[in-house]
Amino acid sequence: PEWHKNTPISVKADIYSYGIVLMEIICCRRNIDANASTPDEIVLSNWVYKCFVARELNKLVAVDGEEVDKKTLENMVKVGLWCIQDEPALRPSMKSVVLMLEGVTDASIPPCPT
Repeated sequence: PEWHKNTPISVKADIYSYGIVLMEIICCRRNIDANASTPDEIVLSNWVYKCFVARELNKLVAVDGEEVDKKTLENMVKVGLWCIQDEPALRPSMKSVVLMLEGVTDASIPPCPT
């Protein structure tokens, strides 16, 4: 977002990128998918947040017959959403990201990224 707003780039830009990559890995798809089945799914970050708010995280993972640990999935999604906050000051440090992913610290409920 800093690049598009023409604001100074900081370490927090890397945190944003990490969050996008984390969501791409969780959902096994790219950030933008022009061929998504619904308009809501075109921009990955928007779709992930909508699924999170609606408590429908199962829609994010296309796993055939494989069990997904719902608690781990929710934690990873929360961390990803914290990382992609439009406001750089709201994004966690990379150390905090690691601690949340490892379960050492709790990932609180993130606000809407935009």
